[in-house]
Amino acid sequence: MYTITEEKKQQLLQRMEALNIFEADIEEKFVRGAGRGGQKMNKTSSCVQLLHKPSGLEIKCQRERSQAMNRFFARRELCERIEEKSRGEQSARQQRIEKIRRQKRRRSRRQKERILEAKHHQSDKKTQRKRIHPDD
Repeated sequence: MYTITEEKKQQLLQRMEALNIFEADIEEKFVRGAGRGGQKMNKTSSCVQLLHKPSGLEIKCQRERSQAMNRFFARRELCERIEEKSRGEQSARQQRIEKIRRQKRRRSRRQKERILEAKHHQSDKKTQRKRIHPDD
């Protein structure tokens, strides 16, 4: 487990300031985490839940076992989401989502036919390459 350097903390604070995110606008709660972890997970409240009142964004972070680390990561996630909201379509996250959506989209009937035609063409070429037997 690693700790967050003062430099990273300062960078985050500058980023929050640039995006007009103020600590007074953030409502922070510590809740018990869910998932693997057993008795330790059931006893400690290391999951951080942030509510940014002006934008209405709610962030939950349970990435690490440390509450301090989760506070840092939750604030960083909040900055990313607000930047994404302000940039809209240009955001990298939105582009990744769109790429996955396009990859999962079903092919059209014509596109399937073209793929099959190409496969048949390739198989015809391969059958023509076969050695000719004298008894045929």
